[in-house]
Formats: sequence, C-alpha cells, structure tokens
Amino acid sequence: MEVIIAKHAGVCFGVKRAIDMAFKAARKYRNHVYTIGPLIHNPQVVEQLREVGVTVKEDIGDIAEGTVIFRSHGVPLHLAEGARGKGLRIVDATCPFVKRTHKFARMLSRKGYMVIVVGDKSHPEVRSLKSYVEGEAMVAGSAGELADWVGEETVGIVAQTTQSLENFQEIVATCLAKAGEIRAYNTICDATALRQKEALDLARSVDCVIVTGGHRSANTRRLAEICRRILDETHHVERVEELKPSWFKGRRRIGVLGGASTPSWVIEEIVQGIHRITC
Repeated sequence: MEVIIAKHAGVCFGVKRAIDMAFKAARKYRNHVYTIGPLIHNPQVVEQLREVGVTVKEDIGDIAEGTVIFRSHGVPLHLAEGARGKGLRIVDATCPFVKRTHKFARMLSRKGYMVIVVGDKSHPEVRSLKSYVEGEAMVAGSAGELADWVGEETVGIVAQTTQSLENFQEIVATCLAKAGEIRAYNTICDATALRQKEALDLARSVDCVIVTGGHRSANTRRLAEICRRILDETHHVERVEELKPSWFKGRRRIGVLGGASTPSWVIEEIVQGIHRITC
C-alpha cells in the first residue's frame, strides 16, 4: 500500500505566524497571557500553548491584566477596543490576509455599498469581518441563501479567506442578477485555493483520502467536502486515534491532506498511524 501526502499539507503562512507569535509571547511575558478564543482551530496546538501558560478566554471581560493575543482569524472590533480600553498588552496575530479583507469590507461600506460576506455565519473570521462593516452587512454561505433576497442597487462582496472559489463565483453570479452595480473582491487566500486544487487532484488519484485537521477548522472541513465530491472514501480526522482499520481494507493508494492549521507533526502522526494499521 502507498501513502501519498499532498505537497502543501500543513500550516499556512498566517497560521505559522500566529503560532510563532503566541509562543514568543509566552516566553517573553510568562504570566497572564491569553487568547480571545482558540488561536487557531487545531486542538493539539491549543493544548501546547496551554502547557506554556497561554490560556483561552472567550471575552475581554474575563481578563483583568496581562497580555492578550488576537487570534489568527481576527477579533471583532468591540473586543479589540475593549482590550485597548483596559490597558492590556496586545499581540495582534491576525492573519495579514484576513486584515486585507477587513480593509476591503470597511472601504466598501464607507462608499455606500451594501456588503455581502461570503462565508460561514458562525465562524470567528466572519464575525470579526462583519464588525468592520459600517452599515448593513449580510452573510451568505451559499447562493441558495440568497433566493429570497430582493437585491440592492449597489452591492460589495468579500469572502472569508477559506471559502472555495466555486462558491464565491456562484454567489457573485446570483448577485449580478439582483443588483444594479456590483463590486467584488476575491479575498480567498492563495494557500486555501492551492490546497483545494491539490485536494481535487489527490482525490482523483487514490482509493481513500484522510483529511487531517481540527473538526472546527473551516478550511479543513472544506477540503473534506471537496474530496468527498470525487471520492466517497474520504475521512476527516483530528487525531490518530480516530483512524479505523476498515477504511484501509483493499485500498492500494491512500492520500493524506492537512488543513492550513494542521502542523506537520500531526500529519506525520496520522501517516505513522496508517502504516501501523496496514502493516
């Protein structure tokens, strides 16, 4: 049996940057170091940070003093302003590509466009992004969610950085039929688009795909969805203990993908686990 690992499996630039910044802050400040929500959607990394003294809090009100790290997905403006108002030391680990989307969203709203965010309503990146819109904003996870929308004269569109290009294009096309003027910015991260293309190629060339990453990770879930369209034998796992021997019976080629928030050592654990099961 052959195990094929996707070329670009593992953490992206923004996630690596956030992890490096968080561990550096833990070493430098030692006590009272917090993140607002998990730094990234990978439980193994969050646990490693906890072990070196970085605690997850969900609200600025829970932090009395010390250092607060803004997660890679960004934080809503009211939380950022609350941290500054309390005099907390701030380490801003927001991904630069996410910050770029914030700028587009704010610019569009200031120019009078009704802003549509292509993304998952409950995702922290989208909640952060919406807070930069000055005025009306709508979140659409799919073109179908716009079926009852009557439209607007001027519409500005941005995307959660981990969205699929196909979904973004479908929503833009739907808006074209309902708006007088559209201004759309493709804010999908290059690393996301590259991983999604590799996922399609890999799914077409193997008998089974293992997608590795946090179950709460939007980009990892999307990789699994993309592979599943091509190959039913696609499984999303967070930890090596989730691997099942039945997945590999009669399989000759196994593909392994890692989400953009999945460290290389986690991917290696999964590969070793597959070898243990199949040898």
